[in-house]
Parts: sequence; C-alpha cells; structure tokens
Amino acid sequence: MHQTNIQDVQGTGLRSPLGDKTVRTRGVVTGATRKGFFVQDPRPGNAAASCGLFVFKYGSKPPRGAEVEVEGRVVDYLPNDDERPTTQLEASNVRVLNERGPDIEPVWLTAERVLTDPKALAQRLNALEGMVVGVEAGATFAAPSNPFGDYVLLPQGASLQRTEHGGVLIDPAMPERWLPSMRMLAYGDAPRVNVGAELHRAVSGPLNFRSSAYQIVATTPVLAQSTDVARQRTTLTGSANAVTVLTLNCFNLDPHVESAELVLDADRDIDDDLGSGRFDRLAEAIASDARCPDIVALQEIQDGDGAEITELVSAEKTLRHLVRAVERAGGPPYRYAEIPPEAGADGGQPGGNIRNAFLFRPDRVELVPGSLRRLAVDAQEYEGSRKPLSARFRPLGSKGGLEIINVHLASKRHQLGLFAPERPGYDSRLDLRVAQVERIGEHLHNLRAEGIDYYVTGDFNDFEFSATLQVLSGDHSRNLIYRVPVERRFDYNHRGLSQALMHGVVAKRQLEGRSAEYEILHRNALTGVQPGSLGEKPSDHAYVLARLQLT
Repeated sequence: MHQTNIQDVQGTGLRSPLGDKTVRTRGVVTGATRKGFFVQDPRPGNAAASCGLFVFKYGSKPPRGAEVEVEGRVVDYLPNDDERPTTQLEASNVRVLNERGPDIEPVWLTAERVLTDPKALAQRLNALEGMVVGVEAGATFAAPSNPFGDYVLLPQGASLQRTEHGGVLIDPAMPERWLPSMRMLAYGDAPRVNVGAELHRAVSGPLNFRSSAYQIVATTPVLAQSTDVARQRTTLTGSANAVTVLTLNCFNLDPHVESAELVLDADRDIDDDLGSGRFDRLAEAIASDARCPDIVALQEIQDGDGAEITELVSAEKTLRHLVRAVERAGGPPYRYAEIPPEAGADGGQPGGNIRNAFLFRPDRVELVPGSLRRLAVDAQEYEGSRKPLSARFRPLGSKGGLEIINVHLASKRHQLGLFAPERPGYDSRLDLRVAQVERIGEHLHNLRAEGIDYYVTGDFNDFEFSATLQVLSGDHSRNLIYRVPVERRFDYNHRGLSQALMHGVVAKRQLEGRSAEYEILHRNALTGVQPGSLGEKPSDHAYVLARLQLT
C-alpha cells in the first residue's frame, strides 16, 4: 500500500503520476456528488498542484467536514478521446478519523482570476481541481437557471461587454470563455433565477470537471435577488407591401408520448409536448408575442410519433396541432407547408426526422404554387443534416414576392471544449457549415439574377462574425442582425454567454430605398426555470422577427 498525500496523487499535470496504483491518503470531506465525494488536504502545499481529489464511491458517503482516510486505486478517468483526463480515487475503504476536521477557506474566483487568457486559465483551474473554491456575493447571474440546478456567475469587477439585461455578450475576439459555474444537487436550495439577478450570499464548494468544463459542486444554498423579465410583444406588423416573418425554433416538437420500446434512449427520448403545454406556449408566441405574423419559419419540427423509430416521416399531425393551438390562442387560421425527409436521413434526435417547415396566413399571403422545395437534397454537405426548405410567398393583390430559405445548419455540439488537451475550442463543423451556406449561395445567386427578393433565416448554429455568415453575406447580401443594437444582439445563452445563432439575410439591393426591420424578443434567453422541473419555456431560443418591404 502506497502512503501519499493528495498533491502527490494529483501532480502538476493533467494525468496523475501515480495512475493505476493503490494508495492511502487522507483529507477533509468538502462535498459530494451522486457518484462520490471530494477530499482536500487542509495543509498548504505546492500552488501548481491541487490538494483536492474526487473519490469515486457509490452509496453512503462520509459527512461533509469529516476528516477521513481513504484507500483505493488511482485512476485517470477519460470520458472520451477528445476529453482531458481527471484524476480520481476508486475507493476500496473509507475510514472516518474525526467527525469534524479543520475548516478550509475557499479560493475565491474573482474577475482577476478567471477573466484571463484561456491557456493561463486552464492551468490555474487544473491546479484548483477538487479544491474548495467560491464566488463572492455581488456576482451577477449570466445565465438563467435550468432544470438541472446549473448556474453561471460573473464576478464583480468584470469589464466585459454586457447585454442591456445584465448578461455577458459573446466577444468576437474571444468567443470561447469560461465563467464560474455551479450545480446545486439539492433542488430545495436552488431558486429559479433570471439573467441579471444578483448573488446575495457567497457560494462555495469543490471544483469539479464534468461535461468538458469546470463546475463548482455548491455546498451552500443559493440566495439571489432575482429580476423580472416582462413579456415582450413585437412592434412589427405587416401591411399591403410589407410582410412579417417570425423565426421560431420549436425544440424537437411533436404531439406524441413515445413508447419506451420504440425509442433509442428511454431516459432522454420520451416527452409529452401536448400534456406539458408546449404547443400552447408556442402558439402564444405566435399569436400574442409576434402578433400573428404573415409567415412563420419553424425549425426542429418532428414527425407525428416523435422519437419513436418507425417508418412514419410526415409531420402533418405535429403541424395540425400547432395550427389549432394558435387558433385557441386567438390567432387566425394558418396553413402549413413541409416536405418530409427520408427516414433517418436528416440527423437530430433519432426517430424524430427533424425538419424545417412554414406556417403562413392565407388571408395575407399565398404560397406560390410549385415553389416549395428542399435545397441541396443530394449534396454531400447536407448528408445526415437538416436540408434548407425554400418557398416563395406573395402578398395578396401584389405582384412582388419573397423567397424564404429556412435553414438549420450543422450543430456546434461536436466542438471541443475550452479545456480540451489538444485544439481547445476547435469547431470541427465550421468548415461544413461554410460549405452548406456556399450551396445556399448558389440558390441566392440565381434569385438575384432573376430579380427575386429573398430572406434567409433559421438556426445557423453560428455567430454573425463567423466565417459561415461572412461567406453567406459576401458583397451581395446583408445580415439584418446588425440593425439590432449590440446590447440586444442575442437569441441564445450558452454557459453564460449571450449570442446570436439566428439571423436574417437579405440581398443588398433590397435595402436600397426600402425598409427592413429586425427585432429579437429575448424572454426565452433570459428567464430561468425552477431546478428539478421541466419549466415553461417552449423554446431554448429567443423569437426573431423581420418586417420586409417588397417591391
């Protein structure tokens, strides 16, 4: 049996110098997760190495604050090949030495400590992994609370570009940034919090590495002064020569409660969008928040049996339920337009056959016959990815028309984390998204040659300053998001960074002597849900609207 202290187990690198050895060590219990607990040596040591350690142990755990001796095998846990390893101790024996060990003062994660160069930050947090850290009172919540008890905080004194609501705007010069985050396992101590709320009491706990990032396992209740987010209603309405378009990500919408035996993952793939009220809340967004726009560009519409892996691909049942819900919410009778994908061909949740679709008001516009089509169906760039849906709409009594290209580009889900050991932050799908918009650009070139107005909208999974949007816009098109003030230029919140993933691109000539207005209703990106519940937000994106004057 190798007797050692915790810093000898951790070493100064990502991997333990004692990996795969059985050791005995001692420390104070500082917190726990469902899979184990953390211990920390209360004695000061080498600042380059952590004196905290995660002990992997299911079942009963020693109480927080107890001094314990732990025997077990040192393991460098690696969840996947692109991830950094984390040192753990697989416990074979745990012995409580004292019910109350020495108190441990947290290392406070101040703005000066965390808002630094990513490489320096990675080294600093690696040296704190497993140790008790904290965020002092007065910090601002940069992300809304979610069902899992996750929070993201901006320490006081940070000089970052902020949203008008107190959030943190993504920085084009440093789009990958870590802000102190924490998870509350005790949902009773975890309040519902909106972006911009203030932390009233310091929080602390051991620093854990999970899901490609560092996160505090909070051991103290979260006390916050929350902020109200008023329901927003658009000011944009259509007219005889102008149409309004709402872009709405429906977050894997379907009307079916899936059967466990027909889905790939019963823990993740079963939901009840009808019973939970998501259809009604999306309908309120259309009828009330967006004031019954002429056209709605929908993303993440699933087939009628949701995530069940069957031969069904039609989304008519899903869209009929949504149309009826809009009418119940006081809206007009919309018509819908979709083209089903081939089963399993467009990615997304297995069995869902995700696709884009349109709703439109027949009392305001007509869908030009024969114009509805999926673009780049056989293109290599869209293999296994959502195909753009294009349709031409014409206001009633007007000769002019507008072609809308509804997109949902390749996901950023495979992007490497900021703390990946190699190529941190690398986005392997960026080149693919660029290739996808190049295909769309071919279609836009033809439309410009014919003098046809267009509007490219949807979920681009990329930022306005990205190569994806720069290539799509080129010298011939313009992204309307630049008409939104910087402090309001976001529709999504990812780990505390407010960012725009939805956009609206029009031909440059459409802005010559004609009006084009663009608006983002931010409520979804600002409001939190009660941890432990599914919440009431119908989408994980804000709502985006445009008002486009036609010839």
